[in-house]
Amino acid sequence: MRAFRSGAAPTAAPRTAPPIRLEFAQKAFILDGDRRLLLVRKSATDPHHPGRWEVPGGRLEVADDIDLDDHIRREVWEEVGLKIDPGPPFHLWQWFMADARPGPRGRPGQVRVVATARLCRPVTTQASVEHQTADDHLDEPAWVPLPELGGYELIPSLRPVVRAFLRLYPEHR
Repeated sequence: MRAFRSGAAPTAAPRTAPPIRLEFAQKAFILDGDRRLLLVRKSATDPHHPGRWEVPGGRLEVADDIDLDDHIRREVWEEVGLKIDPGPPFHLWQWFMADARPGPRGRPGQVRVVATARLCRPVTTQASVEHQTADDHLDEPAWVPLPELGGYELIPSLRPVVRAFLRLYPEHR
């Protein structure tokens, strides 16, 4: 029950919600000269989306990434071994996930990831997962013609982003 003081706004009970940590991520929508998009399959060991497809990218390393272009270049190199020319962002979205780090008083928290999708041009096109880090959990890259994207089981948070991407290329929907 809330307490009321004469002439004052009601006071709420103290919040006991778990802590939420904010992180920033970028995803690279790399389109080659044949209008194929680079997708990468999550491995069977991925803790969240085993076997599903996504585009390369990941979270910003605040202390290491010089700027946002450096960040997306690093992520693409680590995950698929390509050099890219980062282009403009075309979509902004967010998702929540469990925080692996313990919160205050050891309580589990959440991570709110705010992400942008960017159009990128490949400088190299031989994709490989040999540079990935252990926590990337990636199996194979694939260059996918735009009309065939619907046949790939994407991670759920990426589906609306792919729809936004395809609106940029209406002749290939």
